[in-house]
Amino acid sequence: MDAKVTLSFNESVIEKAKRYAESQGISLSRLTEILLRKLTSGSYSNIEDFPVADWVSMVSEGEAKYISKPKSNRAIKKEFHERKRK
Repeated sequence: MDAKVTLSFNESVIEKAKRYAESQGISLSRLTEILLRKLTSGSYSNIEDFPVADWVSMVSEGEAKYISKPKSNRAIKKEFHERKRK
């Protein structure tokens, strides 16, 4: 039986997770459930044992920098209109 839970995340994390879940053909709720099921399966004695790519650990610990090029006005407008359609 499913139960509802309210969680709060950084908005950009949610958007990325939604896109990832969609690319995998599942809902964000199911993606979260899968991750929580794996984490609580008993295979990991603590969260540090949970397998995460090195770069994710570096970003979460503040060791890495994400550098991107500024978007052009055209790209910003295109992104805006694409989001409005959803």
